[in-house]
Amino acid sequence: MTTTTKQRVSEQQRRQVLELRRRLSLREVATATGLPLGTVKTLVSRSGAFRDNEQHRALFSLPPIRESAETLPAVPELPPQEVVTGDKEVDAVLWLRSVIGTGQAALIERAMEAAKKIETPLAVLERRYRDHLAAAHPGNLFAALSSFGFADLEGLAAGAIERERRRVEAVARFDNVLADTEAEAFCIQALRGLKRGGMLGDYDKDKAAQRFQAHPELLPHTMGDCLHELDYWRQLYWLRNAVDRDCSEGPPQAYARERFVFGLLAEMRPRNRDEAKAVLRYLIEHQQIDGADGDAILENLIG
Repeated sequence: MTTTTKQRVSEQQRRQVLELRRRLSLREVATATGLPLGTVKTLVSRSGAFRDNEQHRALFSLPPIRESAETLPAVPELPPQEVVTGDKEVDAVLWLRSVIGTGQAALIERAMEAAKKIETPLAVLERRYRDHLAAAHPGNLFAALSSFGFADLEGLAAGAIERERRRVEAVARFDNVLADTEAEAFCIQALRGLKRGGMLGDYDKDKAAQRFQAHPELLPHTMGDCLHELDYWRQLYWLRNAVDRDCSEGPPQAYARERFVFGLLAEMRPRNRDEAKAVLRYLIEHQQIDGADGDAILENLIG
């Protein structure tokens, strides 16, 4: 009869396993430490360090949607018609664009129906509008370029409806969407006293990372956590943009945090193929796959 002696793992070995696991696969960690694969799996599982961090996700989440007290007018008001260019058809399209810009679905529907009655092709009217701008602002190239997209009423309508949807959502989620959130307050506190530098006035990435790592309870544990937080920053930006385009950006400390979390995607190992695919889809969807940072994340994904 043979007996098996259970291998004791020191605290130093446990920490080494967890540190290596952030960069290596389970099998690679076992090889690097000389520990059995089963022991490595157990240490990683019991640590909880590679399960989604619920405390982190709670902070980096939008507040729930409340029943909005905002009431819309029963009959939305039409913008006034104005003579802008003197070309009746061009001015008619300009007015339809202002109607669409209200974001009110009922008015937009009426505007799109009215656009169908314009006999001259919209592309022709766009050229006439561009010629008007060029004549009215000689030598100003940007004035003429402002006619770009003049004929794309469908695209304008889709954008206006989406912007209004986000504005209503912002009102339903926040008392004041432009005020610092709890997540932003945390970022500001974490980087307090750290100086900004460089031409763009950004925080040093390594120094900012050290500050954020000093709060392990709010660190992402998984790539899924990273994607969750990055989605939070993106949604917050667009909700603010819908309310005030000039105040879409948050504080610079929040941008430093976003860069830090994005960088973690090049360091953490995916837990499984589905998580790796989710990161790849994120890079493609948000056009982040090119450049040094995107390449580093791809190298990490393929291992």
